[in-house]
Amino acid sequence: MNKEQQQIIDEVYEKYSIIAGMSTQVITLTKEEFIHYIRTDVKFSKTWGFKIEERELSRDERIDLYCKEYTGGTKGKYEPPFDDFIDAKLTTRDIPTRLITITYNNETIESYDNDTQ
Repeated sequence: MNKEQQQIIDEVYEKYSIIAGMSTQVITLTKEEFIHYIRTDVKFSKTWGFKIEERELSRDERIDLYCKEYTGGTKGKYEPPFDDFIDAKLTTRDIPTRLITITYNNETIESYDNDTQ
């Protein structure tokens, strides 16, 4: 996640912690537990108006990112020799493997990442 996304997570968790600390109706969760529920429980996510979505990028999406970064956006034609070449480049150039989208207060922030959670 990028710095802006991390700040939003911190802000939402802080708000949640304050409410949980003042209420007997809200269970106190650690930050990691809170993030887990936001990612996996739609009702919990809606309650806090906060959504974290992650998805794996397709090979074509990764190729698009590579081309934007290293070839000025030109893809070229996919031929078998090119397949081996591009697969190696996707790995050696550390092209992201997933997209992380955070939505909060009707604002959406996207970032790319290579880590798997």
